[in-house]
Amino acid sequence: MVAVARLPETLGLAALSAWLYLLLGRGRFWDAGPRLPDDPPPRRWPRVAVVVPARNEAAVLPDTLSSLLGQDYPGDWHVFLVDDASEDGTDQVARAVAAAAGGAERLTIVAGSPTPAGWSGKVWAMAQGTEAAAAFRPEFVLFTDADIVHPPDGLRRLVALAEARVLDLASVMVLLRTEGFWERLLMPAFVYFFAKLYPFRWAADPRRSTAGAAGGCMLVRLGALRRAGGLEAIANAIIDDCSLAAAVKGTGGRLWLGLSRQWQSVRGYAGLAGIGRMVARSAYAQLRYSPLLLAGTVAGMSLAYLVPPALAVWGVRRRRPAPALLGLVSWGIMTATYMPMLRWYRLSLLWAPLLPLAAFFYTLFTIDSARRWHAGRGPEWRGRAVGRQEPVSSPVASAYSRGEGRQAHPSERE
Repeated sequence: MVAVARLPETLGLAALSAWLYLLLGRGRFWDAGPRLPDDPPPRRWPRVAVVVPARNEAAVLPDTLSSLLGQDYPGDWHVFLVDDASEDGTDQVARAVAAAAGGAERLTIVAGSPTPAGWSGKVWAMAQGTEAAAAFRPEFVLFTDADIVHPPDGLRRLVALAEARVLDLASVMVLLRTEGFWERLLMPAFVYFFAKLYPFRWAADPRRSTAGAAGGCMLVRLGALRRAGGLEAIANAIIDDCSLAAAVKGTGGRLWLGLSRQWQSVRGYAGLAGIGRMVARSAYAQLRYSPLLLAGTVAGMSLAYLVPPALAVWGVRRRRPAPALLGLVSWGIMTATYMPMLRWYRLSLLWAPLLPLAAFFYTLFTIDSARRWHAGRGPEWRGRAVGRQEPVSSPVASAYSRGEGRQAHPSERE
């Protein structure tokens, strides 16, 4: 009976301990950084192939493809758009956009072939674009989603960053849309939770195993990609960006992951249901399709995000000052850590105390992801099922997670 009576205090102490760790010991994931720097230009601008997987993207290409074709990059570069069996005239719109932008000579449209067994749809499209670019002999490949608007100096800044810091993968977390209630509640929280899972500074630290990237914009050194086993090493990956980052880092590659407002996603999410489908596509894959990890995630999210406000309200109503204080302090720390992300998105700080509500929905989305997988419903890419993916990791990433296989980065060798 005594233990039951002290349960609120125990939960409150556990939640507070979790938030003190997240505040002080998780790579400052919460501070909306690092930001993309302006590094000096290299002495020689390397050749870059831009690979754009595209399926039914006709509506966004007038904005996004034109921004790619309008780059001010001083070196040689070419765009390879992979039309993955689109049904909306994506290839025709792409040609029209290129002609209107005066960039037809910079665009090659690759007609995608059916996704073979063992590949996820997007990675297969990336692989076809990379293969088509081989004759161009690039030194870097920029993988970018078809719904991203790039700033005119975007490619130049990414290459300058990669060359100045001897990086093998440089990735920008683009600015997501926050129009309407659900996007404002959930999309900044999406970036916040992503940064908590893959602290950006830890990804850049070669001493840590953390490897993360944002799939909307990833500049990869082709030599590093080959050392990592090529895209074949992550053929079945649903979370292609972080899988690629793990493969590159696993062979000694150096990463950079950060934020920029200049890259923007123009894709809407169709409200709560659309955001739920987006998260459910990959959430259970992130947990390696493990019911045990799912249970731990639900318990952890509940303790960190739901217990503090519940304890605060319950403690005040029941006149239990200790649980109320523990809940309020934890909720306060949580709220404070979310404020930098809201400032980054230029949203009112009044959204910050609602982070527990966002966490509640993301927990539901994760449970739904597991439900879909166990019901035999595989993930989708742009509205097309690609088959139920089994939890098979790439050999490179698996070896790295065991502490094996790391090779010295070229800058570390004599």
